[in-house]
Amino acid sequence: MNLSKPPYERTLYPEIEPFNTGMFRVSETHEIYFEECGNPQGKPVVYLHGGPGSGCSEDFRRYFDPQAYRIVLFDQRGCGRSKPHASLVDNTTWHLVSDIEALREHCAIEKWQVFGGSWGSTLGLAYAQTHPDRVTELVMRGLFTLRRSELQWFYQDGASHVYPDFWEGYVAPIPLDERGNLMAAYYKRLTGDDEIAQAECARAWALWEFSGLSLWPDPKRHADVDSDQFTLAFARIECHYFINGGFFDPDDQIIQNLHKIKHIPAVLIQGRYDMCTPVRTAWDVHKAWPEADFRLVGDAGHASSEPGIVHELICATDRFAVSVPKPQ
Repeated sequence: MNLSKPPYERTLYPEIEPFNTGMFRVSETHEIYFEECGNPQGKPVVYLHGGPGSGCSEDFRRYFDPQAYRIVLFDQRGCGRSKPHASLVDNTTWHLVSDIEALREHCAIEKWQVFGGSWGSTLGLAYAQTHPDRVTELVMRGLFTLRRSELQWFYQDGASHVYPDFWEGYVAPIPLDERGNLMAAYYKRLTGDDEIAQAECARAWALWEFSGLSLWPDPKRHADVDSDQFTLAFARIECHYFINGGFFDPDDQIIQNLHKIKHIPAVLIQGRYDMCTPVRTAWDVHKAWPEADFRLVGDAGHASSEPGIVHELICATDRFAVSVPKPQ
């Protein structure tokens, strides 16, 4: 384990635009938006966004040297620019793993680096454990494996003791007699027919999560909460995955299957004060996978935008960019 502390030298790469965008049909129901940025001849990497249900943003392109990497981003089923919006039909971890593999084939990529944070780390590990021969390296941030204890910590009892002020807003839409199982109460409303209750719960769910993302609150992050379209997909899809335990069996499936990917070079990056996905999970992954480089950032929470997290992520992608193949 390496403890990261300031001053931090590395910052995001400059803004870039895609050289290719498109919609890719992955089932009779779903079409996913994808884009490619950087160097078309560069080292392939796929970015797996968090949530599930959040979609990609322009800054996600900036964790990679655009001269060295061919950067592939996509919005997962039901969110961002993918269609149909907020759909839960055929929307499980294993459908998304299949989508990643289909997108790799669609882009004619033999192998690629897998980069993901929070839910993106869960999905990245699930994909790598399913297709280890297609992964060159893993860069994972804010480790999350959807064990019941992890979900209970943030959505039932745990983080509520650290953020009692924000917690009041989270529980406000739920009657007292249903607060013994908040995820179930939210799921009933987020998938129900009452559009007013649905919108209210989506906003409260998103505000709670965004309030605890970083060590220092970032008011700009709450701009997304003003969009009913964003909050519905975000809250509805997250709650769908969480109420179903990530579609994992057993509960600790990700950690039990780490032996399948121990040969893959990996960097695991975790904020010491992460309230969404506490260090306990990253520590359990680290103990089960000591071969991976574990970086603990001493003054960071969960967000990928925090200075120490940015520094470690870019150090990792720069390190792995060394193996970029020379043009023929």
